[in-house]
Amino acid sequence: MAKHVYLRHSTEMEVPFFDVDVMNIVWHGHYVKYLEVARCDLLDFIGYNYAVMLERGYMWPVVKLDLKYVRPARFGQKIRVEMALTEFESCLKIDYTICDAHSGAKLTRATTTQVAQRMDNGEMQFQTPDCWQDALRGTAGFQAA
Repeated sequence: MAKHVYLRHSTEMEVPFFDVDVMNIVWHGHYVKYLEVARCDLLDFIGYNYAVMLERGYMWPVVKLDLKYVRPARFGQKIRVEMALTEFESCLKIDYTICDAHSGAKLTRATTTQVAQRMDNGEMQFQTPDCWQDALRGTAGFQAA
């Protein structure tokens, strides 16, 4: 059964020199940074970025990360990170595909899961805050289940 996608978004970036190793390919740990850059762009698009999360009294730690490397990205390559938000009521779950921006060739697939945690007492939330859900539901392109 296919996952429902509530929102799609993508962002592009160029692989900088300082992200590659001696073989001129991106060191594996930098892919996590690319996910974070893309996720920040998505949150800005929604209008509920990390600054807003903090204002509302929540932090959103990543509690699960899964990466599958398909092909290496290389110095100077323009990449596109395509995101599909697949869960938002109990957690923030995003599926990612990193691909070559020109050819569309898949480079990496990933998934992250984040949960809301109250700043005042550190309590993990089993349902995301209403303010988050309202912001997402009001975003252009949101697709209700």
